[in-house]
Amino acid sequence: VQLQASGGGLVQAGGSLRLSCAASGGAFSSYTMGWFRQSPGKEREFVAAISWSGGTTYYADSVKGRFTISTDNASNTVYLQMNSLKPEDTAVYYCAADSRGLYTVVAGPVAFWGQGTQVTVSS
Repeated sequence: VQLQASGGGLVQAGGSLRLSCAASGGAFSSYTMGWFRQSPGKEREFVAAISWSGGTTYYADSVKGRFTISTDNASNTVYLQMNSLKPEDTAVYYCAADSRGLYTVVAGPVAFWGQGTQVTVSS
């Protein structure tokens, strides 16, 4: 399984960004996909997850109502739409995948990881 994340950048507080994660090398209809983030000096934390087949989603409380995770089956791509961004959202964002279900992605450890993409929110 290969995961390629993109879409990070610099944005002002209150702005929006959309991250993309192109997935290949797996039968993703049975996978759960997730986004995580890591800020300097902090541990990697869960952000959002989606089951590819049923579309069930789960979000960290810190992003609920502002971020939306979605999938595009035709292109095997997972998106993270981030609205109303705050400086505390600044981090390297990683996409992840696992075939063992939503709980495994939320609680970890996750089997497959992509490289990170930097998101910086200025105040």
